[in-house]
Amino acid sequence: MRQERPALFRGRHFADEIIVLCVRWYLRYSLSYRDLAEIMSERNLFVDPSTIWRWVQRYAPELNVRIRRELKPTNGSWRTDETYVRVAGRWTYLYRAVDSAGATIDFLLSETRDLTAARNFFQKALASPGHPRPRVITVDGNPSYPTVIDELKQQRALGRRCYCRVVPYLNNIVEQDHRAIKRRVNACLGFRSFDGAQRTIQGYEAMNMIRKGQVRWLAKGNITEQVRFINVTFGLAA
Repeated sequence: MRQERPALFRGRHFADEIIVLCVRWYLRYSLSYRDLAEIMSERNLFVDPSTIWRWVQRYAPELNVRIRRELKPTNGSWRTDETYVRVAGRWTYLYRAVDSAGATIDFLLSETRDLTAARNFFQKALASPGHPRPRVITVDGNPSYPTVIDELKQQRALGRRCYCRVVPYLNNIVEQDHRAIKRRVNACLGFRSFDGAQRTIQGYEAMNMIRKGQVRWLAKGNITEQVRFINVTFGLAA
């Protein structure tokens, strides 16, 4: 009896396994869409680079959503920083936070670097499951952060004893963590639209969390089990 295709992949011309393989490789390694198309052609599979782009746009955000419930809890020491990402010839800002052990807490791509962007980022991070309210938040010299943290304390979104610590050198851990994302951004030669950048970066971040061992019961260096986890996450056979 023929197994019914998962709803997520219905209507796609290529096999589910090929789609997930291309999406996983693109999000994990420094490959362009054209690179992946050439790799597939070596397997006698002729995929247009624009097709792989559409797969990434569809399934990268889906991966980010599906792994969230499988992540280990982070700790209460947050390190927050932002980095630059070029989109359609303009600089945008990727807000990111990790805990003191380097586990990703959350991220937000913003067209501006101001009070509103910082507020949106913290509200998103605090609403994400699996993150206890922080006891300390380490920030760099961005003046928006202390202001927003004070606001959130008044709104009781943060505890009254949560300490905002402006110590740039303690943020080395998040600045180092930026590199994994920036390496992939640089390999893709920039983004053509803000929406496309948002979708793709969700996949970069999700894959980075898996790679760092943030998934429960999944070891950091166990590549075989990480691949299996992604396949199962998308409803493929283990």
